[in-house]
Amino acid sequence: MNPATSQSLFFQHLKSHVPPHKALVEEVAELLGISTDSAYRRIRGEKPLDLGELQQLAAHYKVSLDQLLNLQSDAVLFTGKPVASSPVTLESWLTHMLGQLQLMNSFGKRHLYYLLKDIPPFYHFQIPELAEFKMFFWMKSILHYDSLKGVRFRFGDPQYDAGHALCQRIVALYHEMPTTEIWNAESVNSTLRQIEFYHEAGAFASADDARLLYEKLAELLESIEYQAEIGVKCILKQPNSNRLPYRLFVNELILGDNTLLVELNDIRLTYLNHSVLHFLGTRDEGFNDFMFANMDNLMKKSTLVSGVGEKERNQFFNAIRQNIQQRAKTL
Repeated sequence: MNPATSQSLFFQHLKSHVPPHKALVEEVAELLGISTDSAYRRIRGEKPLDLGELQQLAAHYKVSLDQLLNLQSDAVLFTGKPVASSPVTLESWLTHMLGQLQLMNSFGKRHLYYLLKDIPPFYHFQIPELAEFKMFFWMKSILHYDSLKGVRFRFGDPQYDAGHALCQRIVALYHEMPTTEIWNAESVNSTLRQIEFYHEAGAFASADDARLLYEKLAELLESIEYQAEIGVKCILKQPNSNRLPYRLFVNELILGDNTLLVELNDIRLTYLNHSVLHFLGTRDEGFNDFMFANMDNLMKKSTLVSGVGEKERNQFFNAIRQNIQQRAKTL
């Protein structure tokens, strides 16, 4: 393959990284500090890229040069935000999540696949009490805010105001995406353990706070059950205006790991969860083909309970409700 052809293929690959509402030539011109005419000549392969330009474009779009040069390598390129030199705050984490969802929703054809270990935060964010508890838990126990040492959780604290605003925007964007989720009955357990731990540690300002959280969690599960029943994305039983499809599978053998797979037009992405809150993403075609094949296999070995399977759906959600009720009785 001659250099001009390789360069043209490189730009074709870059085009898949550019949101549909943006023009590749304008982005290239801006990144390289050149005219649009010069950018066009590079894109068409009429003018060769120098190594500095190649490095700049590859770094900006997070493209693997191994893949570009057809090098045989077992390496898979992942990208992710957190670095040790830049401590993550709750607001920066939520803002990053918002940005990812905005990017996904900029594509006409899109679908999100979620292999759950925990109830997705998009659901907790729908109920203020659960959202505040999760924000407190993340800030205190995961992000280690010094300001929360020795501080008890209380509802309605002004420190959650900025988070609430971001959470509502995140919820709205999540419900603009057709979604497939694979659940296990244990997917609720991490939230239950967090409530139980904080209660036993005396970290609630009121003795009734844990009871209220159990009640709100049961309310949330009822809403998710309704969403599964009608097979349409909902926010607290209010269907999306576009009635976007929602599929819920139950797998009794496999507890997921919070892996996210996304289809955006002809692009596939995989997001792997790490360090509780964070994700690493890749566009590597071979890796994504493997992950999507694995997800497809899991769905085939799971029970679809959205839209159909009323008996199985009732059994699944009743088991989770009983689990919540049993925890509440121990208070």
